[in-house]
Formats: sequence, structure tokens, C-alpha cells
Amino acid sequence: MTMNLLAIDLGKQSFHLHGIDTNGVVVSRKVSRTKLTEIVNELAPETIAMEACASAHHWGRLFMTAGREVRLINPRFVKPFVRGSKNDAVDAEAIYEAATRPTMRYVPVKSTDQQDLQSLHRIRERLIVQRTSLINHTRGLLAEYGIVLPQGAWRFAAQAPTAIEQAGLSDLGRELFEELLDQLRDANARLAKLDARIMEICRQHDDCRRLATLPGVGPIIATALVASIDDARHFRSGRELAAWIGLVPRQYTTGGKPRLGGIGRANHYLRKQMIHGARAVISRLANRDDPRSAWLRAIVERRGFNKALVALANKTARIAWALLTKKEIYAAA
Repeated sequence: MTMNLLAIDLGKQSFHLHGIDTNGVVVSRKVSRTKLTEIVNELAPETIAMEACASAHHWGRLFMTAGREVRLINPRFVKPFVRGSKNDAVDAEAIYEAATRPTMRYVPVKSTDQQDLQSLHRIRERLIVQRTSLINHTRGLLAEYGIVLPQGAWRFAAQAPTAIEQAGLSDLGRELFEELLDQLRDANARLAKLDARIMEICRQHDDCRRLATLPGVGPIIATALVASIDDARHFRSGRELAAWIGLVPRQYTTGGKPRLGGIGRANHYLRKQMIHGARAVISRLANRDDPRSAWLRAIVERRGFNKALVALANKTARIAWALLTKKEIYAAA
């Protein structure tokens, strides 16, 4: 008896396996985390299918090391195959059914370096959210004392110490606000350390250096793209990459009548960074007269600033795909 495909519904401590061997025997069993590798080796499947969720890349690398093919499926593509009430056994069977479809699209297994770089971006994003929360909290408390400071992290850091010093606060009030400013300085120091680490990685990685030659792409976007995309050839075109990021309109077509909505919901972090990069490019349009800038000015005049941002980010994603697949640097027309 051999098993061509085994589906695993992942969990923290328990996993459910579903497969059918060559004799038509259905295997459906629940195993613990400590025995998962042992049971998989006993069943010896050629291919293992899992949802691309938490810990999927870890298990994918582990099974690939044992010489097995791993197929990770987006959970949204598994949901239509769930039959009846939802439980672990039904989910595992749905993963099995989805993996047998010849047109199913799979998620590449991330390497450890990719996950490290992605974790670096997630930690940086968390620190930015915490810093923004701290600044807003401090601005709100200062407003209660009649001290109104402008928005913006760098403006607040530059003006807050002097404003607190000259506000005539009590000793307790001054002590409390100094404590908040110390927390802000610590957050800024941590962010500067992470930014320096990202810059170092960008200089050392060939694909990051290649992407950094593209206008609107800096170390943050370059490393985020590399962390998310192992090989750009997984996408058939630059438009597929832009759609995966979420930079193309959502489409609803029926009866031959296409209807386009707003931009799709996909990789929120990467889309946000690319739109910020496009905003930096558009802010310098007045000093440029090249064909790309002329095209962008025409879009701003015809469709407005926000749509021009998305259009430029879309074009940037497509060019980034070409740079990664052809291993070239950006050359302006």
C-alpha cells in the first residue's frame, strides 16, 4: 500500500490527517504534536497538503527535508470544499479535495531567512503602532493642561520637551510627562536599530539592491518584497503580482458585463508601503520632465491624486516583477 497524497489540518497541539491509499482505504486520524512526524513517516506519502496558516512553513520545510512534496493552499480556496459542519476531520478532508484539483494554486514554502526578514518587519510595524499610540496619549494629556502640539512624530519629539519645560507644570506633572518622553525616546531608539538592520540586509541581498534602483522603492519595500516573494516566477506576470499585493480593482463580472470596484484586499502591509513609496515619488513631480513623470502628471490631472498613487504603485509592482525575474536593474525610458 502506498499513499500519494496526505492532507493535514494543522493545530497547536493536535493535528488531523486525511488520505486515501492505493487500495482505497481512507485514513482519517487525529495525532498529537509529538507524534506527527512519526505517523507521517509511517504513512510515507509522496505529497503533503496543508493550509497556508500558522506554522505551515515550519512543517513544510520539515517535510521537504524528508524528500516529500509539500503543497500549501490559501485557506480561502479550501473553504468551498468544506462539507457539513466544520470540524478538524472535515477540514482535513476539504484540504485533500482542494489539493487534488488540477487548477489549484499553491503558496510557496518560505525559507527561514524569509521568515526572519518578515518577522523583522512585523516587529518594526508593532513598534510604530505603539509609538503612535504613545504620542497620541501624550498629546491628549498635554491638551488638558492647555498645551497643544502639532501632529507628526518628528514634530512632537522636537517640540514636546520645550513645551513641557515652559508650561509651568507641577513637579508631579513634569515627572509624569518626562516618563512618557523617556518611553518615546526608547521606542525611537529601537526603531532606529531595526531600520539600520534593514538597511544592512538590503545592502547585502542582490535582489534588494536590484529593487532599490526603482523609484519609489527603498530598503523597507525592497526587503518586504523579498520576504514575501521567494521567486517572482511563481507569478505568471507583473499584473498577477500587483493583484496579489492588492493594487488592482476588485472585479465582479456577470452576463458579460464587467464591474470594477475599489482595490482588492490582499497583502495590506506591502500595499501600504508601496503606496507610501508612490506618494514620495509624486511629491517630486514638479522638478521632473521625463516621460514617466509626464504620464503620472496626466493621471493626477485626469483621475485625481489618490488614484494616481495606486496607479503608480501598480506600475512599480509590475516593474519589480520584471526586475526580479530578469535579474536586471531599473533603467528609465
